[in-house]
Order: sequence, then structure tokens, then C-alpha cells
Amino acid sequence: MSTRRLPAEPQKIVSIDAEYLSGRRFPYQEDMGLVEDIDLMAATPGEDLNWLEDIHLLIEDGVPAVFDRYSNSFLKIYFAIPEGREDEIARKVLIKHLQSGNSYGITLKERHCKYPQPELGPWVEGSRTVGTDYHRSILEGWEPPEH
Repeated sequence: MSTRRLPAEPQKIVSIDAEYLSGRRFPYQEDMGLVEDIDLMAATPGEDLNWLEDIHLLIEDGVPAVFDRYSNSFLKIYFAIPEGREDEIARKVLIKHLQSGNSYGITLKERHCKYPQPELGPWVEGSRTVGTDYHRSILEGWEPPEH
């Protein structure tokens, strides 16, 4: 009787968070003092707060979190959030994440951005421009099928 080992099951991920994508936590996830001084109006492009109205404190894996739509991931928050300030703190943590350039979506801009745009988005004045020299990615060894 042979005892052949089956290949291990691949890891199944139900939701992706910023820590998984970056391989680390960020200090502003653990210390509210690092986001308290963020002025949401000053950090908002064109002083239009409408987009911030869609940003709310959520719960992901039992932990308070804010959704980063640029990387399609959750940014978990590990400090106590004062009652009544839930959405404000979520918005400040997200803005800090975007301004810091730590959003995985921002990290991908350097390689995949097709059109010129500020690397750190409109949240950081004077951010360098990326996407001025786009080249389509080509998978090494791949050949298009013959039709």
C-alpha cells in the first residue's frame, strides 16, 4: 500500500487587509495621536468633502476598520475610538494612509498607471507625477494564441 502525499491546500483568503498586502502594520493603525492633527478639509481635493461622506468606520474580522478603495482592502484600526467620532477617525486614518503612500493601490501606480497623475493622489500637494512612460506588462514566455 502506497502512502502518497497529496499537495497541501492553498491558503484561502476571504478578505484582504492592508497588513496582508504590505506585510506589516502601520503606526497610525495603533496610535490615534498620529491622526488627530489631520485636517480633513485641507486634505480633501478641491475642498469637496462629498467623497468623504462614503467613508465610514466598519468592522472587519471583529476589528474596527476603514475600506481603502484604491487597494480594495481593509485598513484595521487597533486603538480605542471615542464614541461619536467613529467616521471622523476612520476618515483620518484613511487620509493618513493615502498621504503616506502606503496604500497598495498607490504602490502599483508606478508600474501600471497609464495616464499622468499625482503618485500620492490629490491628497498631497506637490506629489511627483507617475504614468508619463507607460509600457504594457508582458508575461514572460507567453505567446498570444493563433486564431
